[in-house]
Amino acid sequence: QVQVVESGGGLVQPGGSLRLSCVTSRNIFSFYSMGWYRQTPGKQRELVAVITVGGTTNYLDSVKGRFTISRDSAKNTVYPQMNSLKADDTAVYYCNARVSAPSVRDYWGQGTQVTVSS
Repeated sequence: QVQVVESGGGLVQPGGSLRLSCVTSRNIFSFYSMGWYRQTPGKQRELVAVITVGGTTNYLDSVKGRFTISRDSAKNTVYPQMNSLKADDTAVYYCNARVSAPSVRDYWGQGTQVTVSS
C-alpha cells in the first residue's frame, strides 16, 4: 500500500510564505503525477498545482505566480512553495499521487490545514 504523508501546514499572516511537504513510500517517478489539492467546507476539492513524471507543471489560475511546485526524488518528496498568501488560500491541503497504468489510481494524504489570517 502506498503511503502519502503531508506536513508543513499552519497559521501564516497575509503576504507570508509557507512550504508544505509530501512524502511518499514509493519513488515519486513511479507515479504519473503528483499534485496538491485544497478544500474548504462546503466546496469541492480543487487542484492547486501538479507536476508530471516528465516535469510538466500546471497551476490553478489564482495561484499562478505565487505558488511553485517542485520535487526531490532522493527524498521522495514534493513541495509546494506558497508565497504572497491570501486569506482565500485558507484550506485543508491534500497531496495526491496518481498512477496511470494499468488503470488510474489515486493515493491521498490525510491533509494539512493552512490558515492565512492576521
